[in-house]
Amino acid sequence: MIRFNKDYVWPVIGLAAVAFSAWLLIHQLRDISLEDVLRSIEAIPLHRWLLAAAATVAAYVALAGYDRLALMHLRKAVPWRFIVLCSFTTYALAHNIGASVVSGAIVRYRAYSSRGLGAAEIGVLVAFCSFTFALGTMVLGGLLLLIEPELFTRFFEDMPLWMPVSLGALLLVLVALYVLCSWLGFRPMRVRNFEIQYPRLPIVARQLLIAPLELIGAAAIIYFALPASSNPGFLIVLGIFLASFTAALLSHAPGGLGVLEVLFLLALPDVDPADVIAALLVFRLFYLLIPFAVSLVVVVLFERSQLLLRLPGKIKVGLKR
Repeated sequence: MIRFNKDYVWPVIGLAAVAFSAWLLIHQLRDISLEDVLRSIEAIPLHRWLLAAAATVAAYVALAGYDRLALMHLRKAVPWRFIVLCSFTTYALAHNIGASVVSGAIVRYRAYSSRGLGAAEIGVLVAFCSFTFALGTMVLGGLLLLIEPELFTRFFEDMPLWMPVSLGALLLVLVALYVLCSWLGFRPMRVRNFEIQYPRLPIVARQLLIAPLELIGAAAIIYFALPASSNPGFLIVLGIFLASFTAALLSHAPGGLGVLEVLFLLALPDVDPADVIAALLVFRLFYLLIPFAVSLVVVVLFERSQLLLRLPGKIKVGLKR
């Protein structure tokens, strides 16, 4: 009898998502040439490259805020520089590898255990950061669906407008309930073996600020890389990014490979497909590939520092013998 190994679930899901997205993407790109995409990249003005780079920095600084808030919730003091490096490395690796919750947990455990946090505390930290992201998505998604309900019709053409408006209102009500539970000090939530207490109200307020800022920064990379002449506007780009990035994370596809491209192409039929692909390549360069390369260097330096901390003790033992 063949036993099913649950360790292979997310890799299989990720590969299946990549394969399906690749098939859809090939269908979408059949009329686009590499020369068209290269011309679109070359047409991006220098100042918009710089704005996209600045948006990337803002997004990763906000991501570090996720970890900082989680540590404040746990009442753990960790130097800000360490938090920034750990958060940057975690998200740079997780976004590219896929199965972000699992891969991010591994990196965080290796880093924060060196600062005295136990496995249960790191589990709460990972859950807190994931929930902060979800909270930011709900806040921005709810506001956008109320302000721009037509966004929904870019994915579901025959959908009546009252449905996205109702969904947006529901998302904001759920966020308001979370704030209310924190304010009233409700009992802790239980997630399997973890007990998660509602954060204190000042931390919740910061969650509601930092999480949307990270998503706005990430979406701004694509917005600045799109040509000004056919740019649909920041709110539209932000809404499409929220939907496509959430779908990419849920698919567990490495780097959301193919998922982002397919959904953006479907949602922006009035924009030259070559310009859309060029903008997403800039996004992948700034938000995924460059941070991934830098994070590998950070991991090597961290492991080297940990090795050097252990070596002196071993040398002294050897000398005594």
